[in-house]
Amino acid sequence: MKHKMLGVFLLFFAAWTAPAAADTRFIVRDPAGLTALQQICLMLGCNVSGGLDGGLGKLFLVTPPALIDPNTFLQTLRAQPGITNAELDALLKVMQTTASTPPSGLSDATPVNYFGVSVWHGYLAQPASTIIRLPDTQSAFSVSGAGIVAVIDTGVDPTQPVLQAVLVPSYDFTRNQPNGSETTDYTGWPPLANSTNTAQVNQSTVAVLDQSTVAVLDGNPQYAAFGHGTMVAGIVHLVAPTAQIMPLKAFHADGSGYLSDVIRAIYYAVQNGASVINMSFSVPTYSQEMASAVKFAARRQVICVASAGNDGKEAFVYPAALATVMGVASTTNSDTLSSFSNYGSVLVWVAAPGEGIITTYPFGTYAAGWGTSFSAPMVSGAAALLLGVNSHCNEACAEQSVAHAVPISADVGNGRVDLYQAVAAWRHSLGLP
Repeated sequence: MKHKMLGVFLLFFAAWTAPAAADTRFIVRDPAGLTALQQICLMLGCNVSGGLDGGLGKLFLVTPPALIDPNTFLQTLRAQPGITNAELDALLKVMQTTASTPPSGLSDATPVNYFGVSVWHGYLAQPASTIIRLPDTQSAFSVSGAGIVAVIDTGVDPTQPVLQAVLVPSYDFTRNQPNGSETTDYTGWPPLANSTNTAQVNQSTVAVLDQSTVAVLDGNPQYAAFGHGTMVAGIVHLVAPTAQIMPLKAFHADGSGYLSDVIRAIYYAVQNGASVINMSFSVPTYSQEMASAVKFAARRQVICVASAGNDGKEAFVYPAALATVMGVASTTNSDTLSSFSNYGSVLVWVAAPGEGIITTYPFGTYAAGWGTSFSAPMVSGAAALLLGVNSHCNEACAEQSVAHAVPISADVGNGRVDLYQAVAAWRHSLGLP
């Protein structure tokens, strides 16, 4: 069991690095609000360039004056009366590892109907679906998901036929504009042709693409994480096909993104009706303001799920290690811990399959992914199934229900997720048969 602790294939691990001096920014909390912080910046020569907490008016992005040492300026900010917290707006960068052999299901393009939408048979009938008992659960309890699952990621392709009908209005925090589409980041290659050629498009994603597209993506750092958000959303949809999905773009196609955009996305999700937040990324350093955003979500009864990371060790990574987040490790199709997955009783609440997971990819095609990034959305989907039973399920309910899992070892919390047991436990607590 995960012991609560206060405090991107894409094996989606976000390294925590300081931005270049010219791009240095700070996340600053001033309970007195914008005017008070502007007065401080008037004295210090800094600029308040935006609010981060969705209109609550207490958390801001601050840029320092030119030619000043960032550490010195940070200490100066922290010393100002009224400022209760200041931290570096860290630049997050996706790291990747190598993909394995493409699963056979990736070549199974036989169309089948799935809740009114045509999908590939290989997507619907993949081993992970059987392992987590998705067909059994849907059949026994007539559940298919409810609520809105916010996906904080690289965005989602809004034209993906499998996902179109379940997408709700979204936001791009990397551009400060509506529409969290990850295809906004792509330029210069032809549209995808109808093709069943399997190609490795970067170090850790195997996709079905036409060769002109492969030529652009393969080895191109500009697109190192392209498709990640659409892949994560596709897994949520597989598990909970009638739940809605809110794409929140906080990362670029190259895998980079700012901590401040992740924080903004959490507040946005809560304030715009999300029931579940999926965070398929991890950072090794604790952020007080990210923790505050997650606590805000929990107070609003929003269920938070995060990937445990892909260092292959016992570790503390965030947000998975936060007290009100379900951290998710990756398992093989043989119910053993994946070699790349982080583990530990503090970090991991449950595990889910994360190897060769077949899911949606931009431009109407499919891909297979390896990593805890693709384990986490199975648990987010599980939370949406619980909401389909009763809409009053919150983080505590989701944790308790999902904890009815298949035991593996103490290193993976409560075990590998079992949708049937999770839904049955929630129904039992409600007095339902």
